[in-house]
Amino acid sequence: MLDTAPVTHPATVREPFAQAYRWMLLARLLEEKLANLYRGGKINGGVFLGKGQEALSASLGMSLRKGDIFAPLIRDQAGRLAFGEEVIEAVRTYLGSRLGPMRGREGNVHRGRPQDGYYAMISHLGAMISVVCGGLMARRLKGETGAVGATCIGDGGTSTGSFHEALNLAAIEKLPLVLVIANNQFAYSTPNHREFACRDLVDKAIGYGIEGHNVDATDLDACLRVVGNAVERARSGHGPQMIVANLLRLAGHGEHDDAGYIPQELKDSPVGRDCLKLAECALLERGWMSAAELETLREETLRQIEETVATVQREPAPDPDQENWCALSNESLDDLFVAR
Repeated sequence: MLDTAPVTHPATVREPFAQAYRWMLLARLLEEKLANLYRGGKINGGVFLGKGQEALSASLGMSLRKGDIFAPLIRDQAGRLAFGEEVIEAVRTYLGSRLGPMRGREGNVHRGRPQDGYYAMISHLGAMISVVCGGLMARRLKGETGAVGATCIGDGGTSTGSFHEALNLAAIEKLPLVLVIANNQFAYSTPNHREFACRDLVDKAIGYGIEGHNVDATDLDACLRVVGNAVERARSGHGPQMIVANLLRLAGHGEHDDAGYIPQELKDSPVGRDCLKLAECALLERGWMSAAELETLREETLRQIEETVATVQREPAPDPDQENWCALSNESLDDLFVAR
C-alpha cells in the first residue's frame, strides 16, 4: 500500500505545469460552449461537464504516451485533449457531424479511436476496466511490452461487480493498469457514506493486493506528481495502480441536473476548490505567466473553439438513405478487402 511515492515527475517545473493548464483551460472553455449549445437545443443527448476535474484528467492524459491505452469517462475532456483528441473531433461528435470520428451515429460521449489506443467509453460503470485489461492481455499475448493501460471511474462505480471482477483480474495478472477514481463525493446524488463503509476508497487497494495512492485533485502540482508516478510504476512492472482523487463536481451530474443536493458547506470546503483557478494563481505567483498572458491565452482559446463550432455547424449530418449502417470496424475491413 502506497500513501506517498518518490517523485519522478517534478511537477513544479514550469513547462509541464503550464501545458497542463492549457489543456485544462481548453477543456473548461470547450465544455462551457457545449453546455450553451445544449441549452440552445443544438445538441441531442446529454452533456456532462468535467468542471473541477480538469487537473486530474489533464495529468493522466499527459502522463501517457503513444502506444498506451486510454479509456476515459464522461468528465475527462481535459485528458482526452492531452492524449491527442482534436477539438474538432469532440465538437463533431456532439453536433452529430457525418465527418466526425463516430460518423454522427452515437450519443456524443462514446467516441474514440481504438486503433490508436483511445477507447470509446461504455456507459455501464466499471465496464471499461475489463476492456482495458483485455487490451493489455492481448498485447502481452502478442509479446508487446512497455505499454500502460489507464481508465477512469467515479466513486459510485467502485460499488459495481464489474469494478471488482476487472480489478481482481488485473491484480492476479499483474497488468500495467492505472485506475483513476475521481471521488467527487456523490454517485449522482448519493453521498459517499451511503456508497461504501470503508474509511477511504484507497483502502480497497489492500484487498486486491495492489498499490494505492491518494491525491488532492484540486492541486495540479499534486496531480502531475502522483498520477505521473503511478503511470511510471505500472510501466516499470509494479502491477496495477489505483489512484483515489478527492474533489467535488462543480456542476450537476449533467446539464439536466442542478446539483441541489450538494450542501453549501461542502462547496466551501477545501475539496470544493476550483482546480483551474488554483492553477492560474500558481502561474501568477511563480511568475510563470502574467495576467496579460493568461488573458491572451483565454481569448485565443475561445477564438479557436468558436471557429471550430462554426465550421462543424456547416457540416452535414448522416443521411439515413445513403448511410452504410454496418459497424464502423466492419466497414474499415470491407474497405481494406476492396483495396486488395
